[in-house]
Amino acid sequence: MERILFVSNTLGRAGAEKALLELLRRLDSREYQVSLYVLLGQGELADDLPDHVRLRNRRFNSRSVLTGAGRLVLAGSVLRAFLRNGGLPGKLASLVRALASSRGRVQPDKLLWRVVSDGAERFDETFDLAVAWLEGGSAYYVADHVRARKKAAFLHVDYKSAGYTPAMDRDCWSRFDRIFTVSASVREGFLAVYPEHGQKTAVLPNLLDQAAIRRRSAEPGGFSDGWDGPRLLTVGRLTCQKGYDVAIAAMKRLRDAGYRARWYALGEGDRRRELERQLAELGLEEDFLLLGAVENPYPYFVQADIYVHATRFEGRSIALQEAQTLGCPVVASDCGGNREQVEDGTDGLLCPLTPQAVAERIAELLRDPERRAALGAAAAAKAAPEGRELELLLELLGDET
Repeated sequence: MERILFVSNTLGRAGAEKALLELLRRLDSREYQVSLYVLLGQGELADDLPDHVRLRNRRFNSRSVLTGAGRLVLAGSVLRAFLRNGGLPGKLASLVRALASSRGRVQPDKLLWRVVSDGAERFDETFDLAVAWLEGGSAYYVADHVRARKKAAFLHVDYKSAGYTPAMDRDCWSRFDRIFTVSASVREGFLAVYPEHGQKTAVLPNLLDQAAIRRRSAEPGGFSDGWDGPRLLTVGRLTCQKGYDVAIAAMKRLRDAGYRARWYALGEGDRRRELERQLAELGLEEDFLLLGAVENPYPYFVQADIYVHATRFEGRSIALQEAQTLGCPVVASDCGGNREQVEDGTDGLLCPLTPQAVAERIAELLRDPERRAALGAAAAAKAAPEGRELELLLELLGDET
C-alpha cells in the first residue's frame, strides 16, 4: 500500500481546505495509506476528515485562526515553532530576509512561514508521495523537511498578488517533481516569476462535489432576519484580498440611488473591526451585515438573489463555484481567476473593482429579474472538474523518473 502525506497550513473553513477534504474523500483507502499534517495544528474541519485519513499532529486545536481566541492559540504555535528543532539564529535570519524582500508589503503570515516550517514536527519515515497543499509554509516544509520518493505542490493564489517572493521561497520549487495550479491565470503568474519550471507545472482545478452541495442547500438554515427585499450575498474571509471595503462602498451607492436591497457577508477574518468602522461611518449597519462564518453556507446561496464576488485577486474560487452550482446569478470583479470562472453576459457579469462599477452591475440585475434567472440557470448548468484531475496527481506514484 502506497503512503501519501498531505501537508496544509491550517484546516479552517476556507475554499482550499474544503477542496482538500474533497480530494481526500476520493482517495481509495484500499490502495493508499493517507496521512495529513497541518503545519499550524489548528482549524475547524478536523472532525470532517474522512475516517481513512490519519491526522499526524500530536496536538490539534479546532478553534478558527480567524477568531480572537484562535489567534491566541496561533501565537502560541508560532512561539513553539521558534523554539522547536533548534536553529533559532537561522529562523531569525529567515524572518529578516523575508521582511527585506517584502517591498514594504508587510504580511505577518508570509514573514513567518519559514519559521513555522523549520519549527514543525518531523517524521522519520519516507513517503511514496508528499503533497504540499498550499503555498507558503506547507511548500517550504515538504521541500525541506519531508522524505518522499515524489513531491508535488499546489498553488491556489496569484503568486505576486499574494505577497510571495523568491527570497522567501529559497528555491523550494526546484525540489518538487510536479507543481499544480488551480487555474491558468495562477500558472501564468507563477511562471512569470519561475519560467524555468514551466515543464513541470500544470493546471489542476479544485474538485467539487456538486451533488453534495445541492443536497446540503436543502437543509434547514439560511437567513433569519425577516427581510423581504432582494438579498445580496458574499462568502469569503474578511481579508484585504476579498475586497469587502469596495463592496461596502458599492452598497452605499446602491442605497443612495434608491435601491432596496440588503447585503450579507459570510466569513470571518482580521478586517472585521475595520469593516465595522466603515459600516458605521457610512450608516450601513442595517444594510450590510457581517454574519460571521457558518458551518453550512449553502441554504444562504439558494435564498440569495445575487451572489457578489468582488475580489482584488483570485486563483480559482470555491465559493464562486458553489454559487454557480446552486444557480446564483453572479457579479464578479474582472481579475484572473474570476475571469476563468465567469463568462461575462452568459452565466454572470464581470466588472472593474470599483464601488461604482460593482454597484452598476448589481443595479442592472436588481432591475431585471428575468436576466437574473437566465444567468443563474446558465451558471447551474456548468459542470465542475471531475475524475481526470485526481489521476494527474496519482500518476506521480507510477512515475519512476
